[in-house]
Amino acid sequence: MATTKPAVRSERTERYDPHAIEEKWQGIWEQTRLYETKEDPRRPKWYHVTMYPYPSGDLHIGHWYAMTPSDAAARFKRMNGYNVLFPMGFDAFGLPAENAAIKRGIHPYTWTMANIERMRTQMRSMGTMFDWTREVVTCVPEYYHWNQWLFLQLLKKGLAYRESAPVWWCPHCQTVLANEQVIAGRCERCETEVYRRDLEQWFYRITAYADELLRYDGIEWPERVRTMQRNWIGRSEGARVRFQAESGDDIEIFTTRPDTLWGATFMVLAPEHPLVEKLMTDDRRVAVTDYVEQARRQSEIERTSTEKEKTGVFIGAYATNPVNGERVPIWIADYVLTGYGTGAIMAVPAHDQRDFEFARKFDLPIVVVIQPEGMNLDPATMTEAYSGEGVMVNSGEFNGTPTAERAAITGVIEWLEARGIGHGEVTYRLRDWLISRQRYWGTPIPIIYCPEHGAVPVPEDQLPVVLPEDAEFTPTGQSPLITHAAFVNTTCPICGSPAKRETDTFDTFIDSSWYQYRYLSPHDAHRPFDRDQVDYWAPVDRYTGGIEHAVMHLLYARFFTKAMRDVGLLDFDEPFTRLSNQGMILGEDNEKMSKSRGNVVDPDDLVAQLGADVVRLYLMFIAPWEQGGPWNSRNIAGIERFVRRVWTIFSETVGNDAIPDGDDETALDVRRATHRTIKSVTEDIEAFHFNTMIARLMEFVNVLMPLKDQPVAHTTAWREALDALALLLAPSAPHLAEELWEQLGGTYSVHTQQWPSFDPELARDEEFDLVLQVNGKVRDRVQAPIGISEERAKELANASERVAEFTAGKTIRRVIFVPNKLVNIVVS
Repeated sequence: MATTKPAVRSERTERYDPHAIEEKWQGIWEQTRLYETKEDPRRPKWYHVTMYPYPSGDLHIGHWYAMTPSDAAARFKRMNGYNVLFPMGFDAFGLPAENAAIKRGIHPYTWTMANIERMRTQMRSMGTMFDWTREVVTCVPEYYHWNQWLFLQLLKKGLAYRESAPVWWCPHCQTVLANEQVIAGRCERCETEVYRRDLEQWFYRITAYADELLRYDGIEWPERVRTMQRNWIGRSEGARVRFQAESGDDIEIFTTRPDTLWGATFMVLAPEHPLVEKLMTDDRRVAVTDYVEQARRQSEIERTSTEKEKTGVFIGAYATNPVNGERVPIWIADYVLTGYGTGAIMAVPAHDQRDFEFARKFDLPIVVVIQPEGMNLDPATMTEAYSGEGVMVNSGEFNGTPTAERAAITGVIEWLEARGIGHGEVTYRLRDWLISRQRYWGTPIPIIYCPEHGAVPVPEDQLPVVLPEDAEFTPTGQSPLITHAAFVNTTCPICGSPAKRETDTFDTFIDSSWYQYRYLSPHDAHRPFDRDQVDYWAPVDRYTGGIEHAVMHLLYARFFTKAMRDVGLLDFDEPFTRLSNQGMILGEDNEKMSKSRGNVVDPDDLVAQLGADVVRLYLMFIAPWEQGGPWNSRNIAGIERFVRRVWTIFSETVGNDAIPDGDDETALDVRRATHRTIKSVTEDIEAFHFNTMIARLMEFVNVLMPLKDQPVAHTTAWREALDALALLLAPSAPHLAEELWEQLGGTYSVHTQQWPSFDPELARDEEFDLVLQVNGKVRDRVQAPIGISEERAKELANASERVAEFTAGKTIRRVIFVPNKLVNIVVS
């Protein structure tokens, strides 16, 4: 929302003073409410969101790297006629605040809100166009009320449930972790070794959307993110088959290769499989129990690593292979997981490498059941498993069946189903989302436990269930809310009898799964969001942030949108139409920045020294945005010189007369440079190629700098160049551009001006790389003028020494000329 600029106009000075300029324009932007956005049906909408930060207390250079190029892209869209909403908020619940409170003896709310206030100030110093009237802070009841309300809607839909389950427990953080939060057997936050324990937990049924989450119809997301999500979901087609232990207990397995069932020579159960305790023999009890305890302390990634040496223990029991009646020993091994498939596998060592290594280590039998064509595999001499296609052997009536086509698998599944020992099935690696946390600083789960009625949802008119401010938040292994009698003790909403509140809080990823909708009406006290606002703005047109969120936040946000659609709150399928991921800024030592390494770059220090625009420009120039790269203190000085050169050009020529160009060839060159720069910068910023965008602006300044004292600096071509430069700088250096635009006498604000257009004829390159080929192979490239004649192109080809090497002594059959592209000499 831009209003008239106050009547404040600074005198033009010879010296560039970034601090005075930036303070001046930030004040004017705030006073005129330039970045407040309202619905405007006359313009196309553009909803641009960059991931909100955790309020740790200080913005680091990584925040700047994520936010300022995103800000530039949002500003560019606004100058192209879009009604742009670019909001910001704070992901304010979570363990760091609670741990800081324990360490410092300060309440998490006090610590969090003080950090938010500091970070707001830092974000404003960036010169971003955030609409602060849309701010959300997830730790206030105004926000988390609707976390609770949405939970109740999903509970009604059968998408939320409670059950006992083995979970990852961090003894340092004293809380449950989701699978995604366990890295190499350790807590992702504190790196403490984690282990499994059984607890009653609340879950969201994300697996109900597994197949839909594998589809990306109508959205433009990086293939890398799609691949990470597909791998995490892990869809597998195959068969569920029932083996039977000699005790009479059924052991079900899932296999993607039922055509190898006849090669199963042993079974492996996950150490946590419920049958282990029942089936193990007394003489194996100590070894089995020790192994189970050891396995519970390893993460799934560790246990399933192909690099890890195979370990396992025979439990003393046997089962029968249902397809051939063979007796097979039952083992446990940590590479089998309870949560994937059935927690039990049939081991086919001839055709699975893990099983092969296991069988070789423990001297278990190997039976070949697929022979590759033209070979005769001998188990005694095999050095690795054969996983390719071939012909089924040692497989009863299926002998001779080729496996290259799915007919073999389909035929075996039909055979199993006919005998009642198996059936076709699809499984997923994805697990339901565990949302319970045994901590204080999070959204209370709105459930009451009644001795008679069990788990009862808190009535919607009693929401929010407010987090008590006076709870003891020292970690004990249980939720701190358990000891808060006034919070825990309540009455059943159904019968009025004494009852207890749920004392766990929600996983904080719930907060960030729908915040993009709350931005649209952040203070609505009657509903999670205004549907009219959602209908106008949503879904998000461009979402930016780190790729490290691919299988947590981004997957959860997609699930939440689909679930909200199915309870009638939304009418679209995906939260973010376009996704862009930035890389990481490293220290000058090429290592990840950390205080312990002493390689952290403080953006506040840089702004105090060089100004925000220089920092913004350097972060866009440092490397391809999606890749990131190491910080370089020397190179940022080059950006500062560039800004001062821009300032010099304007300060020395902005007051010049602008006379018609006439036949001035230099003026024509300036116009060509202007239009080529407009074209290149436009293409680069549209593609998020911020580094080359800045390079083009530098090249343009290099053209103008030596001409500033020449007659051309008094032409209309020069004035057009200055106008274009100020406008092209506006997204990336917003304060500088605003000051330059004012010097030019432009109407406030530069950020509400139309993006400059280019004349294709003037923007056309004068030269191009003429490719020289011999028999279709590139042998040389030479610079040639656009529109070069065929005769002249052939002359350049004949003059090339590299071409001569491949044509000497040969007969030229013909010469193919493709205008403005190549010359191909065909010889024999």
